[in-house]
Amino acid sequence: MKNKGRRRGSSYWAKILAVVFLLSTIAGAGFAAGCFGSNDVSPTTAQEVSKNNELTLEEKTEKILSGMSQAEKVGQLIMIGVHGTTMNDDIAYMLQEFHIGGVILFDRNMESQEQVKELNRQLQEQVASGLPLFIAVDEEGGLVARMKDKLPPPPAQRDVAMSGNPEDAKLLAARTASSLKNIGFNVNFAPVADVGMDSAHRMYSDDADVVTKFVESAVQGYQSENMLCSLKHFPGIGKGDADSHHGFVNVSAAKDMLEAEDIKPFKYMIDNVDNDSYMVMVTHVTYSALDGNQPASMSPVIMKELLRNQLGYKGLIITDDMDMGAIANYYDYAQVGVDAIKAGADIVMVCHEYDHEIAVYNGILQAVQNGNISQEQLDDSVRKVIRAKLLHLV
Repeated sequence: MKNKGRRRGSSYWAKILAVVFLLSTIAGAGFAAGCFGSNDVSPTTAQEVSKNNELTLEEKTEKILSGMSQAEKVGQLIMIGVHGTTMNDDIAYMLQEFHIGGVILFDRNMESQEQVKELNRQLQEQVASGLPLFIAVDEEGGLVARMKDKLPPPPAQRDVAMSGNPEDAKLLAARTASSLKNIGFNVNFAPVADVGMDSAHRMYSDDADVVTKFVESAVQGYQSENMLCSLKHFPGIGKGDADSHHGFVNVSAAKDMLEAEDIKPFKYMIDNVDNDSYMVMVTHVTYSALDGNQPASMSPVIMKELLRNQLGYKGLIITDDMDMGAIANYYDYAQVGVDAIKAGADIVMVCHEYDHEIAVYNGILQAVQNGNISQEQLDDSVRKVIRAKLLHLV
């Protein structure tokens, strides 16, 4: 994800949008019950459960899950971007009214290490569910890094791989994780596991075996600091001929080529590295040999059949930013979150516009309440979120 210019919403307009949607659906969908319902899992309860050493991880997860309302559960499936460098009414409203489970920061939110640390502390104080927020950032290195003048980034991944020593990736990832955790982040959307030769040097190599070795080492670096990271962008964007930030992108490579090259690093990691130690971010690129009808981020063929069933991935699946052109130019926000969750995503990311974030939340909640998204699927995704937070954030 790239940074994007600020178009700030206001708490006033956020409330108007929410009320309009609420009134338009209250009769037919029973939407009111739960949208702004009571907070059944109080911060004290969730914190007490997480610190109860007599309970197993699974027991803690189920106990927290069982106390959550549908509205709270839906909020855990969404990661949003916010506007501002300090806590403000808009941010507090979004986190509390919609029980949001994760936030991603961009340069627009970052002025200094001290300011970011304080903002992240303030964000955690606004949590409505009692579960800590995922607070994420894109700190890949090279050109894709935040606040470069105040937080020196690691080298670009291609430049790291030029050493020929995967251990370099491990050391840099550990160092990056430590510096990010020191200012309040707990998720880094790195490393890039794509196979290719891109102009920004985001990809380690056009050799799948080289990419696999460096990705594995980088994840080991994040593991050493107990920081959740993300492999991106499944099933691999190295063969894309355009940028999904701007519009539709199709990869026309044959399935056997994708499996032998682009998917290979992901498959190796899933088979050999603890799936709880990383998310998998799914791209908005369309793959004609896999599913020519839907971008990967809304494709059950790619997320459920390929990533879950065929490759056996057990961890969190997160979409790339739904405000990117490949989605924003073609789809309705009230539906994109529904389609992504039904297709197999656990977390939908919407990074730049408050009205889009509200529409995604309301769309998913209404789909849960009318049965379009099953309670079983909702609980399965929230269960993964709770588990990851207990492992990495508590």
